[in-house]
Amino acid sequence: METLELLIAPLRDGLYTIMMPVSNFIWSYILVYLLLGAGLLFTIMTKGMQFRLFRHMAYVTFTARGAGDGISGFQAFATSMAARVGTGNLAGVALALWIGGPGAIFWMWVTALLGFATAFIESTLAQVYKHRNEDGVFRGGPAYYIERCLGWRWLGALFAVFLIIAYGLAFNAAQSNTIAQGMNGAFGIPNWLTGVVIAILAGFVIYGGLKSVARTAEKIVPAMAIAYLLVALWILVTNLSAVPDMLSLIVMSAFGLGPAVGGAAGYAIKAAMENGVKRGLFSNEAGMGSTPNAAAQATVKHPAAQGLVQSFGVFVDTIVICSCTAVVILLSGVYERLMSESPGDSIEGIQLTQDAMVDHLGGFGEIFIALAILFFAFTSILANFSFSSVNIEFLFRRHAAKAVSVFKVIIIAMVLLGSVAELSVVWDFADLAMGLMATTNLFAILIMGPIAVAVLKDYERQRRDGIKEPIFDPVILKRPELVDADVWPVKEVKEG
Repeated sequence: METLELLIAPLRDGLYTIMMPVSNFIWSYILVYLLLGAGLLFTIMTKGMQFRLFRHMAYVTFTARGAGDGISGFQAFATSMAARVGTGNLAGVALALWIGGPGAIFWMWVTALLGFATAFIESTLAQVYKHRNEDGVFRGGPAYYIERCLGWRWLGALFAVFLIIAYGLAFNAAQSNTIAQGMNGAFGIPNWLTGVVIAILAGFVIYGGLKSVARTAEKIVPAMAIAYLLVALWILVTNLSAVPDMLSLIVMSAFGLGPAVGGAAGYAIKAAMENGVKRGLFSNEAGMGSTPNAAAQATVKHPAAQGLVQSFGVFVDTIVICSCTAVVILLSGVYERLMSESPGDSIEGIQLTQDAMVDHLGGFGEIFIALAILFFAFTSILANFSFSSVNIEFLFRRHAAKAVSVFKVIIIAMVLLGSVAELSVVWDFADLAMGLMATTNLFAILIMGPIAVAVLKDYERQRRDGIKEPIFDPVILKRPELVDADVWPVKEVKEG
């Protein structure tokens, strides 16, 4: 073992030397500003669709049920939420608070509001350029719309590789590790045993195919989100007198006016903004190119309908669930106590959330967080498989079934390995892959954005004409021939 470590160490250190500066540069100087800039541009292009159409978004989301033999709009929503709502909602928010202060929550909200429009653009494009698979389920996403619309298969393939590394391999290992740590801390269950159980359960769902993943997500995701929301609301109500001060602290800290910033107001604003934006982007994934893979699977009458559903997902993830975590932490005594006793120390984000929940609910709080981690992370593993398999099929078209079969075994192996492994290198490598993936997707949707805007205009025009469920006709596009005619047939032109 020592000999193996001696051989691996130089390779690992060399990889770190190259990887970390590139990853830090992408996330600190390119992606944050590119994502915010794209969100602002798309908000302007869609005339503030997230504000104008919010009520309609909610309506479409919760009524998108029927799909025949395919996947319904709500099931696609649940699958994408399974990936969005993960341990980042519990640990990521806590880290943003610890490093960036309460003001980070304000900037997380701002990021989400802009992310609505970006999520709409990428998910609508995934719907427009999807194709029907042999199993009756649609396939699509950034790799597909990059190839079909822009004609750059090489760039689509590059995106697919980045996504498979991040979501298929690294994130599944990390989610398994988080579940194992939570079960060990709350119930004393050995990590390896948790890994075996999660691998078996995931295997049952994964070997059922994408429809099985969608059906499972449809059942688990709403239940776990509602349970977490109810607990946070109970904490909010029992601490109602402290809520105005908490909201004031969040807003004032966002602009360097918090009580603890002193003469370092400029640094406080920068720390709050950077951490709030980063954690918001990590959480809701708007613009990252992951959720369009789920959006494309939905059976809908108009691409914009699923675009609106996925846009609403940003609201649920960040404005609702991430805010619940912030409420739990800020209304507990744990955050203030740690800030006064050990400011500047490094902490585990999940530990801060667990300690805050215990402060509110006693021993039940620790059990509740462990169970929340279990369900959040387990459904993320399923969604990660769904996203990855779509891109495996894109890369290996002639041998897609064999490639996905091999990949299923790899997924289960990563779940087993992740439960007992040290994952710092894996996480860092995943961050780089996800950064490259997001950069590739944003480059594409900035070019293709006007197409999604035209689709939105068509949807709204039909609704103004009194059509409750608009039907898509690709003739509104400049190049309708690029759309799969089997999916979106051109309607007959009416005479007169």
